[in-house]
Amino acid sequence: MDTYEALTRHRAGGKAKQGSMGMSQTFVALIQHPGEQEWLQSSLAGCGQVVLANSGTLEELLSLLDVTGATVLFTSLNKANLVAQGSLIEGLVSARPLLSVVAVGDGLDNQLVLAAMRAGARDFVTYGARASELSGLVRRLGGRLPTVPVSATQQGELISLVSARPDADGAFVALHLALALQRQPEHRVLLVDIGQPTGEALAILGMEPAFTFADAMRNLRRLDQTLIDSAFTRHESGLRVLSLSDEPGVLERVTTAELYLLLGNLRSAFSHILVNLTGVAEGELSSQLLGQANRVLWLVDQSVPSCKKGLERLRRLRERSPMLPRMELLIERYWPSVPPDAPALGKMFGLELFGVLPASPEARLRSKNVGQSLFELSPRDPLTVKLRDLAEGLGAGVVEKRGLFGWIGRARAVRP
Repeated sequence: MDTYEALTRHRAGGKAKQGSMGMSQTFVALIQHPGEQEWLQSSLAGCGQVVLANSGTLEELLSLLDVTGATVLFTSLNKANLVAQGSLIEGLVSARPLLSVVAVGDGLDNQLVLAAMRAGARDFVTYGARASELSGLVRRLGGRLPTVPVSATQQGELISLVSARPDADGAFVALHLALALQRQPEHRVLLVDIGQPTGEALAILGMEPAFTFADAMRNLRRLDQTLIDSAFTRHESGLRVLSLSDEPGVLERVTTAELYLLLGNLRSAFSHILVNLTGVAEGELSSQLLGQANRVLWLVDQSVPSCKKGLERLRRLRERSPMLPRMELLIERYWPSVPPDAPALGKMFGLELFGVLPASPEARLRSKNVGQSLFELSPRDPLTVKLRDLAEGLGAGVVEKRGLFGWIGRARAVRP
C-alpha cells in the first residue's frame, strides 16, 4: 500500500457532526474553584459551551451576557461572601429578567440554597452533580425562555480559515477573499490576521499596522464604531485589517470571555469577519474561533505531508468538539493532473468541497513583491478569477441562527 492509499484510509473520524449546532447554547460561568469549570464543560458538552467570566463585576457580566447571548449563568456561592454574591445575583436578575441564574455550592447547605433563592436564582446545584442532572436542568430552564435574543440577529458573519501547516499561503488566500468580499455591495469586511507568519497580510500589501490585535485586546471597553473607524488599519478598498504584531504571548493571554467580548463588538460593526488561523497552535483560542464561526474553510494542498497533518488536526478537533460549525475543504495550489484530485481529497477529509485554487506561482510572487493584490496586478489570472468567484459564494450565503450566538450557512457554495 503506498502513502496516498494509506491516507485515503486514514479518514479523520468520518463526517463531523456539522450543522447540529442549532441546538447548542452558550452558558456563562462565574466560578471560584478550578475544577468547577472542567466539571461544567464536561457535563454540558452535549448542550453547548461554557464561557468563563474573568470578573465578578455586574457591568462586565452584563456585557458578557450580551455578546454571548447566554440566558443561563452559573455562579459559585460560599458562606464567606454570601452577602456580596447575593447582591450580584439580585443585580443580574434585575437587569436581565429573562436570565436564569443557577447557584453552585459544595453541598446542599440550607443557608446557601435559601440565600440563592431569595436573591433570585432559578435553581441550585451541587458541585460534582451528574451530567444528566445538569443537562436536564438546562433543558427545563430553556423551555421557559425565548431562544434567540434580538441583538444576536444583528451579528456579522464569521469565517475562519485554518491550516495545520504554518507554511501554507493562508494569509495570501484570506487577504484576497476578504478584498473580494469588501468589493461586493453593502459589505463592510474585517480581516483578522493572527496566523503565521506574523503580519503577513499587511506585508503583502506593503502596509504597516496602525492598530494591532494586541491593541484591540487592551481596549475592549473602548472598542466601538468610533475607535474602529479611527484606529483600525484601512486599505484603499475599504477593507479593515486587524493584524498580530511581534509582541510575544498575545494569543496565549486571551481568555474565552475576552474573545467573546471582542467578537461581539466586531460582529456588530462588520458584515463579514474573516479570520486567518494558518499556523495557529491548537488550543482554547483556535477552538473558540472555529466553534463560533459560521463557516470554516479547511486549507490543504495535495502533498502527502499537508494531507497527513491536516487529517490529524481535524481528527483531534472532532474528538474534542462534539458539535462543529459548517466546515468545507479549500484546496491550495491545485494541479488537476496530480493525485489525489479534488473529489478524492473531499472524501479523504470527510468534508464538502468549497473550491480549488490554481498554483499561479508567478502571479503570487509578483503580488507579494510589488505590494499589490492580484485584483490590481493580474485581474485575468486563473487564481484571481477563482478567488473572486469563491468570495461571491461567501458573500451570498444564506445564514440561519446557530444556537444563541453563532450562525451556520445554509447555502451550499460548492466550487468544482
